[in-house]
Amino acid sequence: MKKLLLLVSVFFAISSYSQQLTYKPINPAFGGDTFNYQWLLSSANAQNSFTAKSTAREQASELENFSNNLNRQLLSQLSRGLLTSQIGSDGLQEGTYSFGTLEVEVYDSLEGLVVNILDTATGEQTQVILAN
Repeated sequence: MKKLLLLVSVFFAISSYSQQLTYKPINPAFGGDTFNYQWLLSSANAQNSFTAKSTAREQASELENFSNNLNRQLLSQLSRGLLTSQIGSDGLQEGTYSFGTLEVEVYDSLEGLVVNILDTATGEQTQVILAN
């Protein structure tokens, strides 16, 4: 009798401490309560340190537009002159050319005229293929 009473009391003690584990999601996207949406959104916005860049462009005046256009044309003419003095008036010929930190290699291949441009300061490079 004592053993039976001890066994029953141990059984009830064990069953009283156990419970069923259930998972209830918080996020409404995963089946949680839809009333949590505003709380989750405001919490995420409070933690977000990024700001959206303004998409509205300021309109430049006619004088600023003219000045920018003139600067572009002068720089274009200057670079065209430098390119002509370096390469020559015959046009782009095969060989290797240096423009400051840029190394330009020009050669002919089956695909066409290949121009490899390497920036020796940063190691960046690009390749332009002028097809036949």
